[in-house]
Amino acid sequence: MQKILHTPEGVRDIYNKECEQKLALQERLHEVITSYGYRDIETPTFEFFDVFSREVGTTPSRELYKFFDREGNTLVLRPDFTPPVARAAAKYFLNDHMARRLTYLGSTFVNTSSYQGRLKETTQIGGELIGEGSADADAEIIALSVQLLQAAGLEEFQISLGHCGFFDALVKEAQLDETDADELRELISNKNTFGAQKLLSEKSLSDAQKKCFAALPSLFGTEEVLDRAETLTENKDALRAVGRLREILSILKVYGVEDYVSFDLGLRSRYMYYTGILFRGYTYGTGAPVLKGGRYDGLLGHFGKDAPAVGFVAEIDQLLSALSRQNIPLETPGKRCMVLYEGAKLSEAIARASGLRQKGVHVELVRLSDERTREQCMEYAAASGFGQIIEI
Repeated sequence: MQKILHTPEGVRDIYNKECEQKLALQERLHEVITSYGYRDIETPTFEFFDVFSREVGTTPSRELYKFFDREGNTLVLRPDFTPPVARAAAKYFLNDHMARRLTYLGSTFVNTSSYQGRLKETTQIGGELIGEGSADADAEIIALSVQLLQAAGLEEFQISLGHCGFFDALVKEAQLDETDADELRELISNKNTFGAQKLLSEKSLSDAQKKCFAALPSLFGTEEVLDRAETLTENKDALRAVGRLREILSILKVYGVEDYVSFDLGLRSRYMYYTGILFRGYTYGTGAPVLKGGRYDGLLGHFGKDAPAVGFVAEIDQLLSALSRQNIPLETPGKRCMVLYEGAKLSEAIARASGLRQKGVHVELVRLSDERTREQCMEYAAASGFGQIIEI
């Protein structure tokens, strides 16, 4: 009996004020996303295993919650929204030549190790711009991300922007194998300059190539980072990635959000389906990003529709944690009122409550009794944040 009162490790109950704040935040963020023309889509909580297979480049198999249906098919709880939305877009918009803007809200499930301290079920809200490969689309997604964090109530945050094409071009030029590339990618992502230098010293690379790779962990900051990157290599594909970032920055200046954006050419993602820009949103009070995204021009092809795409997700739980630690209030909509009444006053109490509800007031009817005294009701009202108490 004691065991069933608790939740499994990695998940938790959310109730009362925290739950109200979470719902209010979700509604606020959804309003911002839809104001950009994004339309709602819902995909199943579980999908066929192949939607998240190794070939797709999403969450590793060992971190998936897997089970079987009656026919023996392997199913998984979704660990990531982007592949299911890509699958749905390929199915329903296969012959569509217009860009599609889609938004979603729901839980993702990743069976991470307990020592990492992360929740295994998290709530995400996001948007995907499918069928548009321009820098305009990249800039729109980033500008939307900035406005989203502003709408959440954050004042101090930064969007860290990189491009996986820069690193990939250097790897191809250096002819590194997949194992070495993955190890180097991890070292650079962790800003481990010494580890990267040690790995590179064991490879047959030119001094210029070693210098460029070794510099990647420190290539973060303002627009000057792009200037420096262009002096480190003559690789056309790498320089093209830098040029794309410059183009995006020029559009972000039109949006007026450039002050919230910095560059990080060492930025990497655990998702291997990204092909272009990568970005993460950081703020105080949480070690993990509160928002992340990027461009994935090859993912829809896995589901039968070749189309460019770019998107993002905001981590609702991380945002709530950051707001709490920064002491930023998150107001919940509606006024709350308690109507106290004795049994003989039921009709009057219902009439009073109905009138208030029509005016947008949230009313809780509470009947007094020997088991529920007035004093107990007042204590409950004070603890629950009622703005008004009416006694009948």
